[in-house]
Amino acid sequence: MDHETNEWINPGTREALDELAELTQFPGLPKEFWPRYLKALGNLSCAYQTTLFLYNRERGETEADWKKITEWKAPDKKIGPDLLRELERKIEPLTEKCSTRTASVLSLDEFVDSSTTPEVLEYSIVALQPRLYQSEEKCLTVSLVPELDPQAAAETVLRMELAGDIPESYQMNLAARRAGADVAKLATALDVSVLINAEERFIACALAFCNGLAAQLQCDRVSLGWMVRGFIRLQAISRTEKFDRHMEAAQLLEAAMDEAFDQDDEIFCPAHEEAMTVGKDHERFAKDQGAVNLVSLPLRIDEEPAGVVTCERSASPFEEHEVAQLRLACDVAARRLSDLKQRDRWFGARAAAAFKKKCGQLLGPEHTWAKLIAIILVVILALLIFLKVPYRVEANFILKSDEVSYVTAPFEGFIEEVLVRTGDSLEKGATLLTLNRTDLELQRASAQADLTRYHRESEKARAAGQLAEMRIAESLAAQSQARLDLVVHRLDQTLLTTPFDSIVVEGDQRERHGAPVAQGDVLYKLARTDSLYVEAEVPERDIHEILGRDTGQIAFVSQPKFKYPIRIDQIVPAAVPGEEGNVFLVQAQFTGELADWWKPGMSGVCKLSVEKRSLGWIFTHRTADFFRMFFWW
Repeated sequence: MDHETNEWINPGTREALDELAELTQFPGLPKEFWPRYLKALGNLSCAYQTTLFLYNRERGETEADWKKITEWKAPDKKIGPDLLRELERKIEPLTEKCSTRTASVLSLDEFVDSSTTPEVLEYSIVALQPRLYQSEEKCLTVSLVPELDPQAAAETVLRMELAGDIPESYQMNLAARRAGADVAKLATALDVSVLINAEERFIACALAFCNGLAAQLQCDRVSLGWMVRGFIRLQAISRTEKFDRHMEAAQLLEAAMDEAFDQDDEIFCPAHEEAMTVGKDHERFAKDQGAVNLVSLPLRIDEEPAGVVTCERSASPFEEHEVAQLRLACDVAARRLSDLKQRDRWFGARAAAAFKKKCGQLLGPEHTWAKLIAIILVVILALLIFLKVPYRVEANFILKSDEVSYVTAPFEGFIEEVLVRTGDSLEKGATLLTLNRTDLELQRASAQADLTRYHRESEKARAAGQLAEMRIAESLAAQSQARLDLVVHRLDQTLLTTPFDSIVVEGDQRERHGAPVAQGDVLYKLARTDSLYVEAEVPERDIHEILGRDTGQIAFVSQPKFKYPIRIDQIVPAAVPGEEGNVFLVQAQFTGELADWWKPGMSGVCKLSVEKRSLGWIFTHRTADFFRMFFWW
């Protein structure tokens, strides 16, 4: 048994134990700790492979509960990929199997089907749940080892349980180091803040700041630069009350500070391997001044760089926690230094800076919606005050005609035929209506017969020498001729025609076919279409605006898209009552040709030109007039 145990023990076990002891005090990051820890576990258990799984608390619908983080493989041993994939799929039942113990040795054939993967009979599984410091997370290491007998399995479990405390010890030491670094960082910032708060002038405060940092971080020299008119200017150097800015060393230092300010980032010299900044001016300064280690940090006010502090040290490079101390000290001191810098300037410079700041707030990207609304309101107000547009008085109008004719019945009779209706446009001489001619034709025939008879009687009396009878017959013939002329005249009047180009305004006689008419009855009302004019009703409150004006435009209700120019011809001097108050009648003539479709009585809107007025006056003069009347006493 002893011989078998000695053969099972790996010669690298001692090395693994030394590695685990070193990891308890490991100062590095977790990404460096866990690979070394898995390697030590693998050597300790003579594993072919060791894998770290982390419990996934916020997994998605397609994710497993346990997530593979990293793994270690023995360099001289190989395992089939099918077996590894099958093992990873069985993590859930494996964790349930060993959930009650810190370390467990399990047979691989309990989880993987040996019929599909025969090589499982050659391996065992060593599962370990390492303890973590003040964490609710759970992790699991799974090691694939050669098949173990009971004694070797018990010894492996014991070794793995002893190694299960290593992550907790590492995390405790790491937390202690971080807490110590935080305390040191805070102490440095407090010590520096005490020094700068005791000063009331900028230069004295800057010198105290540099001296405090030099003392706290054991720097050879600490320098402070501040933004002045677009460039970094050297303000203070530790342990140096006076210096010449025109010296070459000072100019090289200001160039290095400008480099950090422009990039708004920390610059190290010599630069770190993962650094993304450019440090050519820092390298030039370090070479000229023989500075071994150099770091520059921007001082920010409201997330904007305002100055740069540069630290030089020959003893040792700047550690990460020292840079964190320096960063915190700069954040604490930046506001105090900025306030003293502003206060130390003369009144004009302070006023100019305050004005520039206000302008920056006004024109900057903050409060975008408020600024946009303010700009829109200012633009609208400017347009209302300064933009002048043509102002026109609005009124309703009706289209009228200069001449109207009434067509009446010339004699008593009956309507025989109606040829027009209301609204028809007619040319001069067009027939409107015809009266019945039957009675007149009979009267004409009777008068014609009487005239012939009396002419014969007159001839007969002349032949007989009866002068008196001849005179009587001639008189009766003249009487018959007059009656015949009257009948013929009336026959000519049976056709009622238009006296001029016109439109039928009134008189729809279509339903009176065959109806009697008396002499003088008005049958039609006709209006001339070649002398139309506009009659507008201008409200009394606007009549003073159009006095002395003579142009305008109209738009008909039936065709509002067309506008027609007019010229004011006459303003009736007396007001007449209207629907909404007194109105003045304004007559206007068209300046262009009349359209064929215009008819008397058509209406629309008339706008009479006044003059150019501001938009503000146009929108508010009604309200202003109302308040003038309301508050007048």
